[in-house]
Amino acid sequence: MKLDANLENELTELVADEGLELLATELVGSGPRTVLRLVIDGPSGVTLDQCADISRQASAILDVSDPIRHTYTLEVTSPGLDRKLYRRHDYAKFAGRTVKVKMDPSYRAHRAVVGELIGLEGDEVRLRTPAGDDVSLPYEHVVEARLEVDWQAVLKEGKSRP
Repeated sequence: MKLDANLENELTELVADEGLELLATELVGSGPRTVLRLVIDGPSGVTLDQCADISRQASAILDVSDPIRHTYTLEVTSPGLDRKLYRRHDYAKFAGRTVKVKMDPSYRAHRAVVGELIGLEGDEVRLRTPAGDDVSLPYEHVVEARLEVDWQAVLKEGKSRP
């Protein structure tokens, strides 16, 4: 199930009015266990207060439009340290970072590849593996690309929790 384009635009505008970006709307689960997740981000990240504020405002919009005909949970969240790459421009934005790219089952050459993201060149996701090999993966076969977290670097900064 996908949200109506008008509702998606309204939520995008709501988030933009707060100086943030709506990266994705995700509907997961089914029946009363459905979760509508709004993934938001900003230039310097997202605070808990911003998530709560967006949640209150989005709830009012969703109560009026009633896009899901049964009970569901609204979740407003940041993309997290191990964020997904949602849009094509994310591949340029996070070039140089380590990513894990999962491919659809019909793509036989690789199931998942971890490496340094070189970027998106045309319709090819380019990575450099830890062995130093350059790999090109067809963008249309990417199921999910996600940043890998270097926990040792995070802990070295003195942070015990993300």
